[in-house]
Amino acid sequence: MTVSTTPRIARRSSNAGGADAYRQGDHWWGSTSTAEKAAWKLSQQSLGADWQAAAVRGIDPGGDEAQDLAQRQFEWLRAIPGTPGGEGPGLAREYFVGLAEMYVADERFAANYGGQVGTEFVRDAMLRFAERNL
Repeated sequence: MTVSTTPRIARRSSNAGGADAYRQGDHWWGSTSTAEKAAWKLSQQSLGADWQAAAVRGIDPGGDEAQDLAQRQFEWLRAIPGTPGGEGPGLAREYFVGLAEMYVADERFAANYGGQVGTEFVRDAMLRFAERNL
């Protein structure tokens, strides 16, 4: 079973940001066109595929390629209204780090990132990104 990555579902399953964050994300998702939803989902799928390919190749989570992926992950999350730090200059560090840890702790995320090794790679890259940039 994969974990849904649509903002509406993600808002319902997350306590980060509370009810206001849920309302903002739900309103945003509900107000997007079918084409915008498709483009957003495609960008998520592309990012997931790129994470998986990088993990399979065994690149360094702290290297340039992995850090570029972590930047894309950061920007992808920040684009969702209601995400902690989404409206400001950057995503809240605690939120980003918490997600990185959750990807490994909740085995359902493994399907999104190519298995347990993939989620560990994503986590490690995100943690390094947070250390350096947030």
